[in-house]
Amino acid sequence: MSSLVERLQKMFPSGAGLHEPRFEGREWEYVKECLDTGWVSSVGKYVDRFERDLETYTGAKRAIAVANGTAALQVCLQLVGVKRGDEVLMPALTFVATANAAAYLGAIPHFVDCDEKTLGVDPLFLEKHLSQIVEKRGEDSFNRQTGRRIRALIVMHTFGHPVDLDPLNALMTRYGIELVEDAAESLGSFYKGKHTGRIGRVSALSFNGNKIVTSGGGGAILTDDETIGNHAKHLTTTAKVPHAWEYVHDETGYNFRLPNLNAALGCAQLESLPTFLAKKRKLAERYAEALNGLKGTRFFVEPSHGKSNYWLNAVLLDQPNVSERNRLLKACHEAKILARPAWQLMSELPMYRDCPKMDLSCSQSLAARIINLPSSSFL
Repeated sequence: MSSLVERLQKMFPSGAGLHEPRFEGREWEYVKECLDTGWVSSVGKYVDRFERDLETYTGAKRAIAVANGTAALQVCLQLVGVKRGDEVLMPALTFVATANAAAYLGAIPHFVDCDEKTLGVDPLFLEKHLSQIVEKRGEDSFNRQTGRRIRALIVMHTFGHPVDLDPLNALMTRYGIELVEDAAESLGSFYKGKHTGRIGRVSALSFNGNKIVTSGGGGAILTDDETIGNHAKHLTTTAKVPHAWEYVHDETGYNFRLPNLNAALGCAQLESLPTFLAKKRKLAERYAEALNGLKGTRFFVEPSHGKSNYWLNAVLLDQPNVSERNRLLKACHEAKILARPAWQLMSELPMYRDCPKMDLSCSQSLAARIINLPSSSFL
């Protein structure tokens, strides 16, 4: 197994970071314009442009720029009717923001298992689980074990690889549960030719510093529903009713506005997205070739139903072995190759340990086997 590190050292003899941003376009020009004109805060032409550019690229009818991906996901859940005391189905194998977004609304995460082919929610496992726990009351589904309504399912496109959305969407329609896409990692990924974030009524993007496109910090809500889009914009701009001078707010909103400075950075980054995607696919191809035939591991490739942005490349150990995984990670770090494991399962975190969950055998296995590799677009 030590040959994994040896092969990575041949690829990166001087070491490599996990995922670093690259600024090779018009970032300086656009940000300087904000400084020169004084439009640096939450109003400015770059906020509007960033939203329109996202709509053009993804095909969504509406994109609403917000402060970060977690804020976007929280508002997505609120827009589809998640209320305090509801349960929200979500993968146990995800970043903590997925669970936090539900908790901020007073909802309870309900953890479900993953599919090894996609690293995302497994439709067959979930269908079996729901058949055992759901009690229908009118149009709504309730967890008969807890008595709580199950309002939504969050699917997360892990490392940019599209989940198999069609069977999950059909399953949610049958149970009257809303499908929400956590597309934070999947800008530039497509499911059956359609950009991720376009199957559920709402989805969330992230533009954190480690994402394929960054605005320094930031996120966006995508939707094809104009009514939802208008409400999303209203909620995230403090629910202020437009008026020349009066401060009238007609519901409890959020100051989740994206500053113009960040939007300017995001606009320039979006112009470079096609280049970033092409380079990242070449890097994935290089990994696949360099790691081919390596005993005890396999390089993870995009599922057959989608085209991935390969945000983070990953190898999977053949067998779950945390000690061996950590030994490899330690050796990588000593070689200045900043590999990392996947996240600790949400069901194992202290604040979510008592939440409802199904059997998580596949997620537990994956968490002990995944190693993420350096994935910057310039490598």
